[in-house]
Amino acid sequence: MFILKKIGCRIFQIAFRAALPILPYREPKIVPSCDALGAVFSEKKTSSVLIVTDAGIVKNGLVAPVEDVLKKNKVQYAIYDKTQPNPTVDNVEEALKIYNKNSCDTLIAIGGGSAMDCAKAVGARVVYPKKAVGKMGGILRVLRKLPTLIAIPTTAGTGSETTLAAVITDSKTHHKYALMSFPLIPHYAVLDAKLTYSLPPHLTSTTGMDALTHAVEAYIGRSTSKETRRLALEATKLVFENVEEAYVNGNDHKARENMLHAAYKAGVAFSKSYVGYIHAVAHSLGGQYGTPHGLANAVIMPYVLESYGKCAYKKLHRLGIAAGVCNENDTYEAGAKKFIAAIKELNAKMNIPNKITGIKQEDIPEMARHAEKEANPLYPVPKLMARKELEGFYYQIADWSEKK
Repeated sequence: MFILKKIGCRIFQIAFRAALPILPYREPKIVPSCDALGAVFSEKKTSSVLIVTDAGIVKNGLVAPVEDVLKKNKVQYAIYDKTQPNPTVDNVEEALKIYNKNSCDTLIAIGGGSAMDCAKAVGARVVYPKKAVGKMGGILRVLRKLPTLIAIPTTAGTGSETTLAAVITDSKTHHKYALMSFPLIPHYAVLDAKLTYSLPPHLTSTTGMDALTHAVEAYIGRSTSKETRRLALEATKLVFENVEEAYVNGNDHKARENMLHAAYKAGVAFSKSYVGYIHAVAHSLGGQYGTPHGLANAVIMPYVLESYGKCAYKKLHRLGIAAGVCNENDTYEAGAKKFIAAIKELNAKMNIPNKITGIKQEDIPEMARHAEKEANPLYPVPKLMARKELEGFYYQIADWSEKK
């Protein structure tokens, strides 16, 4: 990367970090169960709700508890259940039509990060009826207050119930728009471990590693605070202590509950301290091929952490201590390498591959361009990288064995 661009990135990041104390961050109010939503509807004088979810969530009966509360409180509602794993602009526009048709005043997102991202974007379109989703991508492009937004996670990983971000894919160009604005933070978050019992093992593992990625990138970046470092360390500890148990035994209430708390803590941490190149590369893969976000993060994470080298050794060592895989007597380098090795081992135990199939060599330059544009200058990564350097990650993670 040209030296002037590096300097520009760091100046931008320093300025943003200086502004952190005065920025309008907020955390959603925690609702302990779906049954407790009745008090929220009463307080907000809710008259009509749009539930944003996907077909799988509906099929598994996870919308039913919310429907019961809505009926009990005589609140009208409609359901949009076509959200894709990587929600698209089309999803947002379809849901918006249902919202307007039913004169809704409240949004409830039920599911993983996809449903929440879609609902956030719908809320943004409600208050900006003449502005396309693509025009709201970037930092602080949504400034108006959204309708009441309630997030109900059925996965423990995305942390979307706490964040100011929504990622929406243009189905025509495959480009991902990252909307990052404070009004997108949900007003309420329902954290109920029972809703995660039916999450299949492969989603338990990849969403759990998504939470770990959030914690790691929030911690090793250069825009941290005492609060975000604490939350990132706590989240890392919770993931290493619980994700494998949740993967093996989906009905382990304590493990499921701890993973929800890990996702929440990591979500708050990265909302304020941001992520890095792991996410930038993962987003480009999701946009181009529909690669599940948690899977992409899990596969990419060790490669990116290794590439940072000594720039990240000290912080990775601290994360390793929190994870219980190294100790204070280890050198920074030794501790960092033990932590990266532990991530690889955890992936392997949960049958997460170390490569991704389907990557086409001719797509790599364009994906790297999108990743570089997303990450620089916003993400305060330990080491800045140019587009050509980012291209290397795609070659490292690509599984082309099927071509042989």
